Amino acid sequence: MAKFKYKARTKEGELQVGYVESFNKEGATNILTSHNLFILSIENAEVLTWYDRFLEIFKKVKQRDLMVFSRQLSLLMESKVPLLDSLKSLYEQTSNGFFKDIIYEIQRDVEAGLSLSQALAKHDKAFSEFFVSIIRSAEVTGQLEEAALFLADYIEKESVWRSKIVNALIYPIFLIVGFFAVVILMVTVVFPKILPVFEEMNVQLPIYTRMILGSGTFLLNWWWAILVVIIPFIFFLIDYARTKEGKVVINETLLRIPVLGELYRKLYVARFAESLSVLLKGGVPIAQSLEITSHSIGSYVYRDLIHKVAEKVREGELLSDIMKQEFYYFPILVSQMVAVGEKTGRMEEILSKIAIFYNREVEDLLNRLAELIQPFLIAFIGIFIAILFASIMMPLFNLMQGFRL
Repeated sequence: MAKFKYKARTKEGELQVGYVESFNKEGATNILTSHNLFILSIENAEVLTWYDRFLEIFKKVKQRDLMVFSRQLSLLMESKVPLLDSLKSLYEQTSNGFFKDIIYEIQRDVEAGLSLSQALAKHDKAFSEFFVSIIRSAEVTGQLEEAALFLADYIEKESVWRSKIVNALIYPIFLIVGFFAVVILMVTVVFPKILPVFEEMNVQLPIYTRMILGSGTFLLNWWWAILVVIIPFIFFLIDYARTKEGKVVINETLLRIPVLGELYRKLYVARFAESLSVLLKGGVPIAQSLEITSHSIGSYVYRDLIHKVAEKVREGELLSDIMKQEFYYFPILVSQMVAVGEKTGRMEEILSKIAIFYNREVEDLLNRLAELIQPFLIAFIGIFIAILFASIMMPLFNLMQGFRL
């Protein structure tokens, strides 16, 4: 039997965290449900071997697959195609083998009598808690096709943002790595061959030339020691980054970086407002909506923060007052607009406007970031190239001066 760690709430709203043993995740979920617990999260508590981790890389559902699934489901439901027939059609059209198996299991569960949201909830690696909650709300209101269309648009927008961020960062990273590869080649191969010429002519080398030549000599003599230190350190960082603590530290660091941190904060606020707005429109209570939203943002820092916000809301505090205290993560504008929504009873509408505003802010910031990176890189690389040339040209100039004398 496997051990699963769960976080759940009782009917009275009391939070429970613990472990349950079962043969699979579905069985663990059934055990908790039979005890009248509302499950917030459940995950395998056993440590995976390196082989299992390697296989997990290939067992992923791409954002594009989810987007196509949602959009096609919306079209089929709008065309009044029965749900089972829609799932069979989606199964036949899906090319991703792992996702194809998931759709088949969903189809089988729906045929056995489960609702679509219950069937989706069994596959949390493919469908997020936010995705399942939207479908569950739509089943109650009878607007499944609208919910599927919203999810398709939401996933597509998230995919576009992720692509823009990656494209904005991958170009400078590629240039910097290539530049430093050239620098290492220069200091380890080219410069050491020039050094004997200066030594024979008793040319006084500038301090920055001696530093560059010394770094080249150090790399040539101690490259093996550097690898012995760096390789285990890289593996340690990768392993640490997979832990919850590591993810929180990395996420918090990104949020504190100038410009990039501003981008991520606006991105998370936009996701927060849009997710919370949709869940509230679906009739989900605000505290529960906050819990679900925390899992849809994609940030461990915001996840923990919004969990605390949900707890305070349950205790009777106003959402706007709590947000004012967390002004670094939620700008003052957000808390002010939320306060207006609380007073007027138009919280869903206000949150939707916040989402639209910050979506535009993210778009503008992404475009500016892409424009700023290139000149910054040119200046950065230009300074290093100037130092490299000066480290050779200055001794050559001194050598020429000696010949003239």
